[in-house]
Amino acid sequence: MAQLLGKEDTRTARCGEFTAKDIGKTVCVMGWAQRQRDLGSLIFIDLRDRSGILQLAFDEKTDKEVFDRAFTVRSEYVLLAKGTVRARGEGAVNKKMATGEIEVAVHELRILSTSQTPPFAIEENSNVRPELRLTYRYLDLRRPDIQKNILARSQITKIARDYYAENGFIDIETPDLIKPTPEGARDYLVPSRVHPGKFYALPQSPQLYKQLLMVAGFDRYFQIAPCFRDEDLRADRQPEFTQIDVEMSFVRQDDVIAVTEGFLKRLWKEFHGIDLTTPFLRMEWKEAMERFGSDKPDLRFGFELKDLSDIVKNTAFKVFAGALAAGGSVRAINVKGGGAFSRKEIDALAEFAKSYRAKGLAWTKMHGGEVSSSFAKFLTPEENAAIAARMELEEGDLILVCADKNRVVFDTLGALRVHCAKKLGLLDPHDYKFLWITDFPLFEYSEEENRYCAMHHPFTMPNPDDLDLIERDPGAARAIAYDIVLNGTELGGGSIRIHDPEIQSRMFRALGLTEEEANAKFGFLLEAFKYGVPPHGGMAFGLDRLVTLALGLEDIRDVIAFPKVQNASELMTKCPSLPDPKALEELSIAVTKTEDDA
Repeated sequence: MAQLLGKEDTRTARCGEFTAKDIGKTVCVMGWAQRQRDLGSLIFIDLRDRSGILQLAFDEKTDKEVFDRAFTVRSEYVLLAKGTVRARGEGAVNKKMATGEIEVAVHELRILSTSQTPPFAIEENSNVRPELRLTYRYLDLRRPDIQKNILARSQITKIARDYYAENGFIDIETPDLIKPTPEGARDYLVPSRVHPGKFYALPQSPQLYKQLLMVAGFDRYFQIAPCFRDEDLRADRQPEFTQIDVEMSFVRQDDVIAVTEGFLKRLWKEFHGIDLTTPFLRMEWKEAMERFGSDKPDLRFGFELKDLSDIVKNTAFKVFAGALAAGGSVRAINVKGGGAFSRKEIDALAEFAKSYRAKGLAWTKMHGGEVSSSFAKFLTPEENAAIAARMELEEGDLILVCADKNRVVFDTLGALRVHCAKKLGLLDPHDYKFLWITDFPLFEYSEEENRYCAMHHPFTMPNPDDLDLIERDPGAARAIAYDIVLNGTELGGGSIRIHDPEIQSRMFRALGLTEEEANAKFGFLLEAFKYGVPPHGGMAFGLDRLVTLALGLEDIRDVIAFPKVQNASELMTKCPSLPDPKALEELSIAVTKTEDDA
């Protein structure tokens, strides 16, 4: 039966905090039994908590009742032990443990709680199916490596709070029940019982509220903000996530960037002991796409894109000619070291390319002094020579060529360069390459919606040089927007915001909103803009991504206490679930279709 703690049962310290300096002290420790080892006249129990492991010892000097109780202990029992810290015997020191020089000779042992045999071992880096881990997440969270991740997240959050507070930012909470404003990802809607038929939305970001705080005169705002987006998940995305959210008044782009770099410099120094060199490299969006096929390029390796369109502009090769005739391009990357790839491996790369809508992949390689190619026979000797020269073909190289619409070419080659770098083992997680991407397009065209959409959000200030393009050529207009990228992952982004009501109205019109629609969705913002708005801009970090990258991890779920899986469900609690019919009735909601009906 589970036992309560008494008045004298106060934990002296956590298990991993004891050292040789504590030898001779009488202590009280509590935690989970990692394992019990019965050696006949000796019993050892490894006691674990979030700080580490401490060995409990029971021998011929131990009271028989205590010894017998130790014999009954099984993995994950919750224990209280009192005893004396002593040095381990000769030859018993464990140099792999922080507490490996000492143990506690126990004179009192209580079983506070028993445990069934866990469905998997509670140990570091255990090879357990993710589905099983997340079903029993409370057990998974006991694993030392996962606990370290969660503790690191807490540390990083504290560094953020300290840094921004020291730099004059005010921590202000914004609402979690807000007006639905469906520009961007889908909202999570929350029905109102008090207002039948009406709905709140969970915030995709605090964007509008933090802008209103600038209007209100709080010139430096900061928040660790929960955000929600009803979108398809990836390894680095969750339906609910956390932002380090920042907004500043009376600033230019350079001011926001400087404050952000200061935070990252502080974080890497305190967390890793690394002095980052600032300012970080900056690159315009157009250059990033041309060189890397991505607006979040990984700079830890080369494999840059080269445009071959001019070389093959008169080619008779239909694959290349057709792409050029359709307004596309022919581009390539040189995968250094890829020349050793087998034909099977190259075919696999072609299949990979198809997942990015490419129709295929052309290639040339030099291996063992011999050149082989999938397309050389279709080109003239001059064209082949020109391609080899531009791509700087040499021993051990693999040239991958994509011919298609520019968007497909960029997406395909951008993904291929990272895929090949992984395959070749070039991605050192502790090589930190920070990069600012600036001068994003203001709009991007959605073929699905047959209209222009805001690339960042509708409140981003256009480049002053491009104001006349908003109506005339929206696809060419640039934004004062910036993303911070680390090793191919976007850590966060921001922009200078529109503070001119007329420019804001022009943006809404360019996005296809009538005056009535704009007022219905954003009338409160337009009204606020009538009363003196300071120039302002801000930044938002994805805290989950930031922690993942800072720890050199790949799966964002390893830094979130209770994450969702690919279909936005939680395996542990089995949510989402069907609500009580009475609750639906109170909310004036009728369910017309359930998941089981699909």
